[in-house]
Amino acid sequence: MVVRDVRKEDAKAILAIYSYYVEHTAVTFELAVPTLQEMEERISSFSSAYPYLVAEEDGKVAGYCYAHALNPRAAYKKSVELSIYVDKDAHGRGIGTALYSKLEEQLRENGFTALYAIVTSPDSGSVAFHLKAGFSTVGKLTDCGEKFGRKWSVLYMEKHI
Repeated sequence: MVVRDVRKEDAKAILAIYSYYVEHTAVTFELAVPTLQEMEERISSFSSAYPYLVAEEDGKVAGYCYAHALNPRAAYKKSVELSIYVDKDAHGRGIGTALYSKLEEQLRENGFTALYAIVTSPDSGSVAFHLKAGFSTVGKLTDCGEKFGRKWSVLYMEKHI
């Protein structure tokens, strides 16, 4: 496995991974799959200011993660929110751990000190992953999202580096 910076040509593979989560899970509260152009714009926007990484296995994108502003106000400049998605068929192979490890390294090198993840609840897999990565739960918004005809909560998880 190789973890590297995102490239523009990764957008199609990233969209394929993300589409599954939009259409079949509440991991993201997005209700419609973005277009390829929208995904390209997101990648360009996020990667221009923050690390955006992909994991490749045998030349194929198997997962990706990125950081983005927690809040646009200047006082939050050392804090970021993280997002991570691993191909539905590639779970349990250490891809998420490798991605987050490299992302954390780059964020630390760039002076960021506080990492935040907003995790859908219930989702024991994502919660366990973040706890294993050193995050702790610091808050919960109850029934704040609605998808697939039901309400979902989110956990706010944080890690200081």
